[in-house]
Amino acid sequence: MKTTVFIITILLNGLSAGFFYAWSVSVILGTKKVGDFTYLETMQNINREILNPLFYIVFFWSLIAVFINAFLQFDNKPVFWIALSSAVIYLIGLFGVTALGNVPLNNALDVLHLEQLSPLEMKQFRMQYESKWNMYQNIRTVAGVISFFTLIISSFIYKSH
Repeated sequence: MKTTVFIITILLNGLSAGFFYAWSVSVILGTKKVGDFTYLETMQNINREILNPLFYIVFFWSLIAVFINAFLQFDNKPVFWIALSSAVIYLIGLFGVTALGNVPLNNALDVLHLEQLSPLEMKQFRMQYESKWNMYQNIRTVAGVISFFTLIISSFIYKSH
């Protein structure tokens, strides 16, 4: 069971880290090249559509799995501490930043009626939203990669014990 949880944790965590990495190197670059209305409308639609079971499975179950995995490794102290650090990084860097940073920005964007905004209001909202959102996205991406990397390191130690 311990090995199965470990494998599932690495898979979920890798999918989550990969999602945030792929977003950073594709979606952000693409949306930087579109006008304000198109950007805001696109982000509204993406933010609404991402709230789906497939995203939830990876995002939330990664969080649960990294902690279960860490505590299942309690008898192997080096693996436990590395796995726990992966869990804490995921909790703070992905889950926490999303909940306290990106989601409030998404909620503010969601209530906008874009067709009622002047071009200046759109530009001002976009500048404020996009810079903060992308900063939080960068934090999530780095945290996701570090969390995944620490799990990989713990797997090598796990195999050697």
